Amino acid sequence: MSDLIFYTNPMSRGRIVRWMLEELGCKYRTEVIEYGTAMKTEPFISINPMGKVPTISHLGKNITETPAILAYLADAFPEAGLAPALNERDAYYRWLFFAAGPLESALMNKSLGFEVPDDPKTQGMAGYGNYDLLVKVLAQSLTGVNYIAGEKFSAADVYLGSHIGWGMQFNTLPKLPEFEKYLAKLNDRDAYQRANDIDNALMPSAEEE
Repeated sequence: MSDLIFYTNPMSRGRIVRWMLEELGCKYRTEVIEYGTAMKTEPFISINPMGKVPTISHLGKNITETPAILAYLADAFPEAGLAPALNERDAYYRWLFFAAGPLESALMNKSLGFEVPDDPKTQGMAGYGNYDLLVKVLAQSLTGVNYIAGEKFSAADVYLGSHIGWGMQFNTLPKLPEFEKYLAKLNDRDAYQRANDIDNALMPSAEEE
């Protein structure tokens, strides 16, 4: 039995965690949780009271929320080198939680057709200011760098890259050259491709839908 159990659904943010796990190269067991009753009742509700995936259980600890899972895994498996040294984590923490906060909020609002009013007070409350500012800052951050936290690939790239990919796929982010160049580099990684193949194979077939 594996010490690490991965609760997921192939049509969820679990794809991000799958990618991280494949980057780590660690042993893990996958438990696919179907949407609906299975996520909202025992035994899963005791593992994640919010009744959602992804979630991991590792050595008796339950970790929820995708960026928290990535940060935890990077520290739990330091040999993979997916987190910078403690004294070099300024950009790593910044962009990991930029993606979890301002970026995800802005993209969700974009998908719902909501725009922050053109008012300084309201934009100050929004966290990301306004959509155009967020896109500009994100594009600038990817100009002239190999990875978002420095020269080495990290868990921050797994999370930020996933949001950029989905943003361009679902038209909540523009297909800017900076985004496309960055994403192409990430999508070329063996671990990303393995993870994608695994989750694609778990997708329900047309006959099952």
